[in-house]
Amino acid sequence: MKDMTFQTLLAVFEEIFGRGLFWTMVIAAVLVTVGYVYVLIRDRSVSWHKFLWAQLSMPLGAIAAVWFVMAMTHSALSDIGGAIDVIVLLGVAAMGAVGMAILVYTVQSLIKKPQSDPSS
Repeated sequence: MKDMTFQTLLAVFEEIFGRGLFWTMVIAAVLVTVGYVYVLIRDRSVSWHKFLWAQLSMPLGAIAAVWFVMAMTHSALSDIGGAIDVIVLLGVAAMGAVGMAILVYTVQSLIKKPQSDPSS
């Protein structure tokens, strides 16, 4: 792999996760993002009660993301070999945490309308 291009990254991710699962994850991420933007525009404010619950879910998202990537790559924590492995693992955990927070906030906001939320 001489050059790091977008096509190379797509090929690597499709190889790791499989074409179907990878594109399913991409579509799910796009749908959650669109839902999040919709909720922010609709509510015109952030509900701090929902935001707290979203932040409390972040450690679960980090653990789930690391576990998922390790399962898909058939790896274990004992396979960590150097600093770059730790950096990648921390990046996966951070993305999983942020993704879980956005998902939890969006689902809460779609289920519970802003008028019935006394904390906002």
